Amino acid sequence: MVLFSLVATHADIDLETVAQLSTGSSVLASSALAESGLVSGAVVLATCNRYEIYGETAHAEDLEAARSALVGKISGLSGLNEQLVSKAFSTNSGSEVSRHLFAVSAGLDSAVVGEREIAGQVRRALITAQHEGTASPGLVRLFQAASKTAKDVGAQTALGSRGLSIVSVALDLATDLSDDTDWGNKKVVVFGTGAYAGATMSLLRERGCKDISVYSSSGRAETFVATRGGTALDADKLPAAVAAADVMIGCSGSDNRVEAAELARIRESSTGTLIAIDLALTHDFDPTVGELDGVELLTLESVRLAAPQEQAESLAQASTIVSGAAAAFEQEREARSVDAAIVALRRHTMSVLDAEMEKVRARHGCTAAAEEVEFALRRMVKQLLHIPTVRARELAANGQQDDYVSALEALYGIQVEQPATPARQAECPVDHQSVEGRSARGTADGLLPRAESA
Repeated sequence: MVLFSLVATHADIDLETVAQLSTGSSVLASSALAESGLVSGAVVLATCNRYEIYGETAHAEDLEAARSALVGKISGLSGLNEQLVSKAFSTNSGSEVSRHLFAVSAGLDSAVVGEREIAGQVRRALITAQHEGTASPGLVRLFQAASKTAKDVGAQTALGSRGLSIVSVALDLATDLSDDTDWGNKKVVVFGTGAYAGATMSLLRERGCKDISVYSSSGRAETFVATRGGTALDADKLPAAVAAADVMIGCSGSDNRVEAAELARIRESSTGTLIAIDLALTHDFDPTVGELDGVELLTLESVRLAAPQEQAESLAQASTIVSGAAAAFEQEREARSVDAAIVALRRHTMSVLDAEMEKVRARHGCTAAAEEVEFALRRMVKQLLHIPTVRARELAANGQQDDYVSALEALYGIQVEQPATPARQAECPVDHQSVEGRSARGTADGLLPRAESA
């Protein structure tokens, strides 16, 4: 089995394109497996800065066709031209797959280097794929190893020890833009109730913010604040809260967004400056709100540009851990690749032994002599299998497992079959599995309702 990945990240393309590509990400894996016989497993990692698809196919020669199938499916879901989609994704295969994912999980490939949120997003991507039955055994082992590597980096280096995250950097920027840097005096409105909104609430509390209101276009605000504190807003109360707010933070990524014209209308009598922090990949706030008088707009791109670099020593230590973990994973994977061949050889050898023992029992019955012969033969077979088994592991470690399989077929006529894929089982800022308000389409008037005329 061959692992591969398609990778589109903030390092190579703009975030708007990443957002467009990830449209339909929640159904990509299941539909790809259902419609393509070449893809035997798929896990999707969709965050604010990246859209990555990890897949498994039976043979190396099938990789290009499997990639084309996924590109076609992404094109259909996103509505983007297939050629554009193909150019947006780089392809990893072989050891590049594990090295990249391990670096991503450890926060080395993030816009905020060393941030810890991505490790949780990697874990959730695997959990989702397992729940949907799209995670093949090879992908499960890959993602579990990535999560372990992230823990090792966190435990053994100072990388990320400052608790940097996209939210924390955004709040730092907001503090720098504020006349009053005391968050205890600020009124904040949070849009969204997903995992990232929860992280935002926690960091606001840490900074002493007491007046936090939460709006959910899907009606989950009451449940959200029940365990995290804050005030739940409905559509009727939202305009007044935004009018009085010092900061509003978008974490929902819903199809409803605050338009510049309606925000200007809502805040026409407000005298203070509003800082709008848009952490949603698909924009909770119209990008032109930053052009309004009295409004400062911070986006994911603002965060990326402002994110501090971690110490070189910590980065070097983390990179060493990632490289070692990736090498160990590949060695174990190569060793596993000959397991089926070893089992086939043992099964073939034992079947010959059993056939001969049937002849012995037919002639001598279940006598002591027959038992002694069987014991001697089984000991001899065990000794004969020892060297071929050791050589199988050695060849696999050198990437020559195919030579071993070919030798078994040439010498013994043994056909080695790979295990069948098991049957399906019944925090980026944006939780792509439960994105706020995806099913609740906005009206032409936008998210904020118009004030009633007198």
